[in-house]
Amino acid sequence: MPTAPHHVSVTLPVQWSDMDALGHVNNARFFTWFESARIALFQRIGVPTSGPSSTGPILATTSCDFLRPVVFPATVRIGARVTRVGETSLTMEYEVADASDAAALYARGTSVAVLVDYATTQKVRIPDDIRAAIAALS
Repeated sequence: MPTAPHHVSVTLPVQWSDMDALGHVNNARFFTWFESARIALFQRIGVPTSGPSSTGPILATTSCDFLRPVVFPATVRIGARVTRVGETSLTMEYEVADASDAAALYARGTSVAVLVDYATTQKVRIPDDIRAAIAALS
């Protein structure tokens, strides 16, 4: 069961190549799934993710609690939401669930992304329009 409503969700098929020698999805794939949901969330709230932007997000930390293995064939739904807006950072939570059964959770995770000026590598305040976009999701 989800801990709270997600701001975005991404549905992805599990690929045969996602599996490892132990017969389940490799743990590194979960972080790729988090990334897909994070980018969808950034796009929804107006955080630059591509193109000629001088500022953008840098992942500062990420973690995952693995709850049960995922095996091929499967389709997963990755939900993401912003849980905290700091001066220069966004804290996010993720859930990976079976796409046909949201109560069947495979993993939960968190991350913190910092907005930076790429030219100077200095932290940048989260702009008011992004703060307003996040507030509108709640």
